[in-house]
Amino acid sequence: MKTLITSLQALKLAFGADEILPPETIAEADIAAAEERWIVPAIGRRLHDKLLADAYPELRTDYLAAPVALYTRTLVQPRLNIRTDRSGTVAPKSSYAQPADDEALRRLRRQLLLQARTLLARATEYLDAHTAFFPEYEPTARCSIGGGLILTDYGKRTD
Repeated sequence: MKTLITSLQALKLAFGADEILPPETIAEADIAAAEERWIVPAIGRRLHDKLLADAYPELRTDYLAAPVALYTRTLVQPRLNIRTDRSGTVAPKSSYAQPADDEALRRLRRQLLLQARTLLARATEYLDAHTAFFPEYEPTARCSIGGGLILTDYGKRTD
């Protein structure tokens, strides 16, 4: 499965230096799901496919890598907050650490989504300003995401 970033890149971009996790924490499927849910609707299938074929490396690294990583973390974070083993599903708890409460988890999710949306808007603004360099870009594919719903609210390309 080909994705715009690797698991290691996702970890470096979406987690802090003190949040040490093994690369296996994020699977390629997690990254691919984030790309399908948030990136493809914003940039269009043709440009996404071109990026997967290693075209436009600067666009991928300078504009899309960070939002892909943050959206991926948004998908993976609930799995990190709980553990499943033979005993069932439990929240990690020890003598020196307590699991975050529901409100803290909601705040983290909102912050991750806000940061990812902001960076994705930066990427689409760049693409809008440089459409001649990216003929595969489909501005009509852009959308907004509210409450987990994709809202296509942009007009068709007129050029």
